[in-house]
Amino acid sequence: MNDISDITTGIRGPVETYKRDQIVDAAKEHFSLYGYAKTTVSDLAKAIGFSKGYIYKFFESKQAIGEAICASCLGAILAAVEESLADGTSATDKFRRFFKTIVDNSAELFFADRKLYDIAAVSSDEKWSSSVSYLARVEEILTAILLEGRQSGEFERKTPLDETCRSIMQVMQPFMQPTMLQFNLDVLPDGQTAVSNLVLRSLAP
Repeated sequence: MNDISDITTGIRGPVETYKRDQIVDAAKEHFSLYGYAKTTVSDLAKAIGFSKGYIYKFFESKQAIGEAICASCLGAILAAVEESLADGTSATDKFRRFFKTIVDNSAELFFADRKLYDIAAVSSDEKWSSSVSYLARVEEILTAILLEGRQSGEFERKTPLDETCRSIMQVMQPFMQPTMLQFNLDVLPDGQTAVSNLVLRSLAP
C-alpha cells in the first residue's frame, strides 16, 4: 500500500464527505494553534458551528480525527519518498534517497508546524494505526531496495533479509521516529549522512 491517507479507524459515515473534510480542516487549524492535547471535541464543534454530537456522526473520538490528520501527514512523506526513488540510479542511490527524504520531510514538518508534528509523536508513541501503517510501508520500501541491491550485486546476501531490514529500521529510528528526531535535529544533515554511509558499508558484499 503506497498511501495511508485512507485509514478509517474511528471514522463513521460515508468515506468521502465535505462535512468530514470541514471537521478535519478545523481540527488541523485548532491543533496547530493550541496543540492536540489541549483541544477538545467541544472546541472543534464551536469552531465549525456544529454540535459535538454531529461531529461524533463522522468520528468516534478526538483520536480518530487525529488519525486522519496524521495519516495525511505521513502519507505525504511516503509520496515524497516514492517520487525521489523514481529517479534512483541504483540500489545504493535509492537507499540514500529513501533515508534522506524521510528525514528531510520529517524535520520540515517539525519546523513548519510543531504542534502537528506533536500529533505524529503521539501517534508513534501510542501506536496509532496511522503510525503502524506508515512504518509497515517504510519497511516494505526498504525491503524492495535491499532485494534490488542483492540482485544487482551491490549488497551482501549472507545475512537473512528480514534480519538486515529489521536492523536498518532500528538504526534509522533516531532520525525518523518523531519523539527521537526532535533530539537529533542539531546533528542534521551530517548525522543522517553518516548513518547512511555506515549502513551502506555494512551492506557491501
